[in-house]
Amino acid sequence: MEELLLVEPSEEYAEQIRAYRQEFLDAGSSMDGTGPLRKIEDPYEWIKTCRMYNSADTVPEGKVTSTLYLCVRESDNRIVGMTDIRHYLNDYLREFGGNIGYSIRPSERRKGYAKRMLSLLLPHCRELGLKKVMISCEVDNEGSRRTILSNGGVYDSTAHEPDEDIDLERYWITL
Repeated sequence: MEELLLVEPSEEYAEQIRAYRQEFLDAGSSMDGTGPLRKIEDPYEWIKTCRMYNSADTVPEGKVTSTLYLCVRESDNRIVGMTDIRHYLNDYLREFGGNIGYSIRPSERRKGYAKRMLSLLLPHCRELGLKKVMISCEVDNEGSRRTILSNGGVYDSTAHEPDEDIDLERYWITL
């Protein structure tokens, strides 16, 4: 089984971040857990933006503090996924998004990386003082549902997110 590491974004990974973003765009896939990566083409600008979210003093207005991690396969230092922890929930996140977002690059899916990435992330949530975390997934995303359940997720409810016109299943994991 491949070893995975969670590392904060840095300039060392800039070209991999660019390729990660492009792979999602080419696949027409959602970039959950990547912060504003879909909107920011320049990886250096995206890294700078991620750092802004780390502190209450610099987080953009209307957003919550969060920590984003690259999930890197140790054997070849390749980014296989991204995940973020939102340190607390605002009204929108409480209803739809939750504390954790994540994605696995399309070419690396179905290898168990999401399950392991989430299990690596949960201790970081505890370090932030969180007692439980909410995670949501689209109702037809069986892989994400299995990832959440395998990490102790308990179904709470399904909510309709009107801006995206999607139904989201909401789960809680007690830490």
